[in-house]
Amino acid sequence: MKNTSNHFDVIIIGGSYSGLSAAMALGRSLRKVLILDSGTPCNAQTPHSHNFLTQDGKKPSEIASIALEQVLKYDTVFFEKQKAIEATKTEKGFEISTESEIFFAKKLILATGIRDILPEIKGLKECWGISVIHCPYCHGYEFRHQKTGIMANGERAYHLAGLIKNLTDDVTIFTNGKAEFTDEQFAKLSQNNIHVIEEHILEIVHIQGKLSEIVMDDETSYPLIVLYASLAFEQHTNILEQLECDRTETGHIKIDTFQKISVEGVFACGDNSSPMRSVANAVFTGNVAGAMVNYDLTVENF
Repeated sequence: MKNTSNHFDVIIIGGSYSGLSAAMALGRSLRKVLILDSGTPCNAQTPHSHNFLTQDGKKPSEIASIALEQVLKYDTVFFEKQKAIEATKTEKGFEISTESEIFFAKKLILATGIRDILPEIKGLKECWGISVIHCPYCHGYEFRHQKTGIMANGERAYHLAGLIKNLTDDVTIFTNGKAEFTDEQFAKLSQNNIHVIEEHILEIVHIQGKLSEIVMDDETSYPLIVLYASLAFEQHTNILEQLECDRTETGHIKIDTFQKISVEGVFACGDNSSPMRSVANAVFTGNVAGAMVNYDLTVENF
């Protein structure tokens, strides 16, 4: 069904897993919903998604495509491949502008995701999501018992080392500079035969995204099959600043247990508000956000 109005009960900014999950919950409650999506998911290069029941091993884009098809079967849910560039809170709700249109809604859901900040290391971009990965739960099983590296430092590296040690006995940490471990952590890493390399990584050698070794700036090299990388990130949109959303210390949108943020009438779900980056968690938080928005609308209108 074609939309003939620019007024909605709910606008969802972001049409990946969390946004589509929220839209399904709302569509099943007969809420008029608009999904705005720019078409730039952070996992576009990832060949397979894992750890999500019924979809284990499928390509992320395939999961999203099936999800969109199912969501749009609900007559009150609409989808526009447009980037939301401005959001304004009004007396009646929210005004959302794209490059070509303006839409209005009573409630707003931010399912905008995050953008990884890739360091300037030759070969990293080509390997990201393929053999340079972020999560042992999402991809670790496929690289079990392989030569494994961790590109991180301090607490994050130590945390990953414990998880990854369970998957392989061949683990090396590359701190890209002076190691920031406590004496106790150094002792524990040594006890588990985990080596720490403090030289800077110069290049990730690969063939079509599948790495074979990493080269350091002192020209030493280390054969590897997979490298876990703990990268910095930024929010995918400046709408957060426009709405003056509160953030956590890690840079995520601050939410309560019902996915509500600090701005009245706005909810957030998915990677933008959770350090647990997985399809399963995105779907879960989106489902909660959709249900809670529907509840708020019910209370206001009943």
